[in-house]
Amino acid sequence: MTTRDVPRHVACVMDGNGRWAARRSLPRTSGHRAAETTVIEVIEAARSAGVEWLSLYAFSTENWRRPDTEVDFLMHLVRHVVRKHAPLLLARGIRCRFLGVTDSRIPPSLVRDFDDLTTLTGANRGMTLTVAFDHGGRGDIVEAARSLIRSGMAPEDVDEREFAAHLPFPDTPDVDLVIRTSGEQRISNFMLWQVAYAEWIFPQVLWPDFRATHFLECLRSYRRRERRFGGITPNANGEPHP
Repeated sequence: MTTRDVPRHVACVMDGNGRWAARRSLPRTSGHRAAETTVIEVIEAARSAGVEWLSLYAFSTENWRRPDTEVDFLMHLVRHVVRKHAPLLLARGIRCRFLGVTDSRIPPSLVRDFDDLTTLTGANRGMTLTVAFDHGGRGDIVEAARSLIRSGMAPEDVDEREFAAHLPFPDTPDVDLVIRTSGEQRISNFMLWQVAYAEWIFPQVLWPDFRATHFLECLRSYRRRERRFGGITPNANGEPHP
């Protein structure tokens, strides 16, 4: 694939950990633990393929409804993954950011690890990795609206560009491709503003079994599509759209 064929921004909804564990008569936590290998493999595959922005949906605002034991396990697991792989991310030139992280139930130690990794990799100029943690797309839009109101901007001056400037990480480009594993076909409140024009692919494979080969096949499928953004002439990847 040439650089022009590669989606600039790929987002992944990492779905299927619980079903992966259930099919093996294992606790759900085993599925979350097995997902670590996939996360690192997808990051490496995306970087090697020339993807500039990769966003991973790790924990939604709705995931707080899960049993406390599972939530506690996830908090400890994410902290383990962040600390374990920080040297690799730094060495690969990947800039890391965390979208969300506002709920007071998140352990302060995990928040510090997020901040430390953000600072550690902040000068990197390779791929940008955004981990959506305690994230909800509707919440981001509400916060952007509040920010606009606080700014005192006149209603007639508000357009899409101005609104987007008040979203978290406003430099983030629109998502070109969303991959949701496990065959489920839902948006699940994920980056609602940024996925407005995204192509979607729904592999049947569960996230813990998703590998670089599956990821690259999704990129090939994306390359075969024509992105018209409501028009007639296909737009090249990364070109502005209405």
